[in-house]
Amino acid sequence: MAIRWAIKGALATRMLGGIGGLACAAAVALGAYASHAADGRTQGWLQTASLYLLLHGLALLILPVLRTSRLARAGQGLILAGMLLFCGSLIGAAIFGWSTRLAPFGGMGLILAWLLLAVDALRAPSSQR
Repeated sequence: MAIRWAIKGALATRMLGGIGGLACAAAVALGAYASHAADGRTQGWLQTASLYLLLHGLALLILPVLRTSRLARAGQGLILAGMLLFCGSLIGAAIFGWSTRLAPFGGMGLILAWLLLAVDALRAPSSQR
């Protein structure tokens, strides 16, 4: 059973890290597009999405290696979901004219993710519980 969890944990770490790296690459490309090809409200949406993708992509690159508890994994999963909803909504609005109605849910997911990660960091190590 412990081996199965170790394999799942290693896969989750690689997957989240890979997604984080892709998010960072997308953020750079999106930021360049926003700076050179967009203006007005569209530029603002794309710049905001780019910033959030970059910061949370970095978090997905780093956190899975540092924090592996169930609570931390839940926070990391919420970061991913929040990025998709928040950034996806802004990018969809800027490029395809979609509504931004999902952005607040993504933002709430990101806030909850960071709160879960804070609780996980403040909890005593399992050897001290």
